[in-house]
Amino acid sequence: MGRSAAISLSLLSLGYERKVKCYNEYFVNGYVFHTEEYEHGRKTYNNGVCVKGSTYSKFEVDYYGKLEKVVMRTS
Repeated sequence: MGRSAAISLSLLSLGYERKVKCYNEYFVNGYVFHTEEYEHGRKTYNNGVCVKGSTYSKFEVDYYGKLEKVVMRTS
């Protein structure tokens, strides 16, 4: 095995590099959402989210939760 192949194999074994940015808020379709941490100690909260289930069956279940972290993948 050549030197460049050995280096490539070593880098591959470490996994791919994940570059992300984290935010405390998210703006989408005219709505603003904040993370639970951002709203700690405030009088109003806007960190609840609902994701409509998409199993396409009669047992479809929606997910309700709190926004804990906003992560955006960067290149």
